Formats: sequence, structure tokens, C-alpha cells
Amino acid sequence: MRGMGLPGQGAALALAASLLLLAACKKEENTYVPPPPPQVGVSQPLNITVTPYIDYTGNTVAVNQVNLEARVEGFLTDIDYVDGASVEKGKTLFIIEQPPYQAQLAEAQAKLKSLQAQRAYAQAQLQRQTDLAPKGFSTQADLDQARAKRDSLDADILDAKAAIDIATINLGYTEVKAPFDGVVTNHLQSVGALVGVTSPTQLATIVQIDPIWMTFNMSEQDVLRIRANMAKRKLTLRDIDKVPCEVGLMIEEGFPHMGHLDYAAPEVDPSSGTLMVRCIFENKDRALIPGLFARVRVPLLGQTGAALLVPDAALGTSQLGRYLLVVNKDNSIEQRVVEVGQLFGDLREITKGLTADDRVVINDTQRAIPGRKVDPQEAKIPPPPAASTKP
Repeated sequence: MRGMGLPGQGAALALAASLLLLAACKKEENTYVPPPPPQVGVSQPLNITVTPYIDYTGNTVAVNQVNLEARVEGFLTDIDYVDGASVEKGKTLFIIEQPPYQAQLAEAQAKLKSLQAQRAYAQAQLQRQTDLAPKGFSTQADLDQARAKRDSLDADILDAKAAIDIATINLGYTEVKAPFDGVVTNHLQSVGALVGVTSPTQLATIVQIDPIWMTFNMSEQDVLRIRANMAKRKLTLRDIDKVPCEVGLMIEEGFPHMGHLDYAAPEVDPSSGTLMVRCIFENKDRALIPGLFARVRVPLLGQTGAALLVPDAALGTSQLGRYLLVVNKDNSIEQRVVEVGQLFGDLREITKGLTADDRVVINDTQRAIPGRKVDPQEAKIPPPPAASTKP
């Protein structure tokens, strides 16, 4: 009987051991293991010397733009360009029928020759009367009449020469030429059309786009700042072309077009408190056309200074203002309210609230929660465009 009881006791002991082991496993499975701190990219602010500037928006304007018109009456006989083509100054674009004006010129030239012949005869008559008068074969009346005839023909010759000039001008008007280098729009009249009947007829428009202007309005405060900057550099208003400007279109990165100021209105508009200013820059590749909305900035040269720059994308906004996420010495996140300055490329200047030794979260900012620890990973802030910095 005792021998038969031993197997039951062993089974009970095995079952108890299994239950204890299962309970220990469940206890271990329910233990919370905190996740590792999230990794974020951090960097100290970029500490470099930058040139401050003033930003504006404006429009591109053609340096020259005129309508090409028919100034004489006639049928349009030739169009010697392709719509939208670039042409050089003096290129003949339209021709109005020339034979009538060539005939008028020939008629005026023939009349001049006739008058010159008559004048030669009148001069000979005057000389004859002058020679005969001392001998008593010519009266004073005959002498005066011969002189008047000669002088009258002199006047007629001047009139005939003027008629030749007018006929030459009118003949020249039959060729409509480009007054400057530019691009010609589509023609508005076809070959065979009668033009210039009662008034000048517009044939097309020519636009000069190289160089090109950029016009914008500058506030009174900025006008004073730029004038003070010029005075510091010992420049007068006559040296306005020494003030650089940089232009960029809405779809362009930065300000790739370089130019300089070339005009400022002589007075501030009292209704708006602004001054119209114009800059000029090269446009050899014709990337710009008149009428485009563009950005422009005017650097304040001679006023460079050190600045702390961080990626503009790293900045957040709250009810307290703009802020940055900063990693402290315990690798915890702090929300730092800052004051911002100008934008240099993709970098924003921080004027207050940040030091050069702070570690700023510039990547994975969504993982950085104020008050929590992070695993900071060193990142690098690329420098801004060279035009905004000074070595």
C-alpha cells in the first residue's frame, strides 16, 4: 500500500512545481520596461558674421518699351521678323509701299535742279545789268528787278531743299525699324493692310528686357537707414549706383540676380509714407520678363556683425511667442522662448534667448517633449548663402 502511494505524491509535487514556475513567468511578463529615450538631432547655433539687409517685394519693369507705328499712309508690303524674336537696334521690321514716296522725293529733287538752273540764269542777268548800268545802258529799275529775281529764286531753292528733306523723311518712315535691342511682339497688321490713313497705326510693340528694372516702395524708416548707411560709407545720393541689390522670383531659391540701385524718387509720398526706388540688373539669359512679382533685398554694407543662426524649421510658435527646444545638461528637453531676427537662406537669426553653447533640437523635433529625456545625436547646420555672410 505504501509503495502504491509514492507515485501520487510525486505527481502532486511535480504539479506544484509547475504552478510555481508558471506564476513566476507571469510575474516576469507583467513587469514594465520603459522604452529608451528617443533620438533627436541637436546642434549648437551657427555663430557667424552676417550682413543685415532690408527685404521688399516689387515688380520687374522693362527699361524701354514702345509701340511700333506706321507714320505714313500706304499698304503694308513686308513684315521682316518672326513674332517674339529678338532683334537688334536698326533692324527693319515693317515696310510700307515705297514707290509713291520715292516718286515724291524724285519730284522734289527735279524741282530743285530746275530752280538752280533758273537761279544761274538770274545771276547772269543780274551781272549783265550790273555791267551795263555804269555805261548808261541799264536803268536802276532793271538792276533792282534782276536782283529781286535772283533773291526770289534763292528762297525757292531753300523751299525745294526743305521739300527734299520732307520727302526723304517720309520715305524713311516707310521702313519701321527697331529703335533699340529688344523683343518684338506679334504683328497687329497683316501684309496688304492699309495703314496710317488718318492717324498712326500700331503695328507691334518692342520691349527691351536686358537689362531690366525692378521697382519697389521703400518705407520712410528704411530710406533713413539706407541714407545713414551711405553716409557712413561716405557716399552721396549721386553714388546710388554703388548700393547693391539682390533679386529673386517667387519660385527661386534665395536671390540669384545681382544688380544695384539706379533711381530713387526725390520725395516721399505723404499718403503712403513710402519712396519709389528702382534697381537695375542684367538679364542676358532673359529669365525675367516685365511684370513679374519678385523679391528684392538691399544689403546694409558696412554694418556686419556676429549672429546666432538656427534652422527656421526648428522654431515653433506658442501663445508666448516663438520658441526653440533645447537639450539641457541632463539631456532633458526645455522649451526656450526666443526673439528672432532676419532670415538668411533657411536659417533664422536669434537675437535673444539663446547662447552659443546651447544645444538646439534641429531634427526630429516631434519626438522632443518638454520635460522628458532624449538621446541627443550631433547634427550639423549648413551655412547660409555666401551673399549674406562675411568671413
